[in-house]
Amino acid sequence: MDNHYVQTLFMKVDYNNLYTHLVFTTLHRLPLIFDPFRERIEKYIPGIVKNNESHLYAIYANPEHIHFLISRSPTISEESIATIVANSSEQFSNENKFCQGKFKWQDTCSAFSVSKGDIGKVCNYILNQPEHQRKVTYMEEYDAFIKFYQKTINPK
Repeated sequence: MDNHYVQTLFMKVDYNNLYTHLVFTTLHRLPLIFDPFRERIEKYIPGIVKNNESHLYAIYANPEHIHFLISRSPTISEESIATIVANSSEQFSNENKFCQGKFKWQDTCSAFSVSKGDIGKVCNYILNQPEHQRKVTYMEEYDAFIKFYQKTINPK
C-alpha cells in the first residue's frame, strides 16, 4: 500500500463557533429556585462553564427552569458540559441548603444551536425571562421551542 494516501483519523479544529442555548428543568418542574438562591446559582454556573474551556454569555434562573447560552470548546460535547453543570450545580445547591429537601434537575435537558448572528437576540430573550414568563407559561414556551426546532430537523 502507498503510504502517501494514509488517512488521518482525527482532524484538528483551529476555529470554532459552537453556541448552545441550554435549558434545565427542576425535577417534577417544582418551583425551587427563588432569591437569593437564584442569584447565587446564576453566579456559580459561569464558573463551571469557564472551568471547562467554555464561555457563558447569558443566564437566568426561573423558579422551575434555567436558561443559559454558552460557546463551548470543541473538546467537550453538549452532553458532557450539560452533565458537568447539572451535577456541580446540584451539589452546590444541596451543600448550601437552598431549598427544603433535595435539589435535583431532571435527567434530561434541551440544547438548541444558536448562530453567531442570533447571539444578541438569544441573550436578550434569556435576560428578559421575568417579563417573558408573565406572558407565556414554561410549557407553552418549551412546546414552541420543540416545534420550531423539529421543523429544522424534520422539514416537511
